[in-house]
Amino acid sequence: MPTTKSVSRDIQWDIQEFLYREASALDERRFRDWLGYLSDDIRYEVPVRVTREALAEWELSPTSRIFDDDRETLEVRVRRLETDFAWAEQPPSRTRHYVTNILVDHTEVPDEYLVSSNCFIYRSRGDDPNPSLYSMFRKDTVRRTEDGWRLARRWAAFDQALINAHNLSIFI
Repeated sequence: MPTTKSVSRDIQWDIQEFLYREASALDERRFRDWLGYLSDDIRYEVPVRVTREALAEWELSPTSRIFDDDRETLEVRVRRLETDFAWAEQPPSRTRHYVTNILVDHTEVPDEYLVSSNCFIYRSRGDDPNPSLYSMFRKDTVRRTEDGWRLARRWAAFDQALINAHNLSIFI
């Protein structure tokens, strides 16, 4: 078993609540509020999963990304959703983020924590009776600042190699 330095229950609870509130902002389409949960130096990365032979060295592409965003590109994505030109979101997606199995560990940087979690996203659109279901593993870096907790890095890996959607215009 790897050795980790456990965090206090107060920090564990605060970070869990932070992640739940962040997910709630996404599910309620409060994207401006969601941006407030992000640090200025946010890195938001989702590698492409590939299906390879059994003994392959990797299942996640070392170079290809579904998302590879920083603060500026995330703000552009939010601004676009606020216009009539976000055709991929007409009608808007309805999402529900289920964040579970949250484990919080110290990092070498004071007031930064490595947070591992599982996330399941239910997405429906319009009158389509077939929702999209996404299961993934996330590794976040969460930072305590003077203004509260901020997400400094999100790295997420989908469990499936083929995404069952016409587009992926939601936030993970």
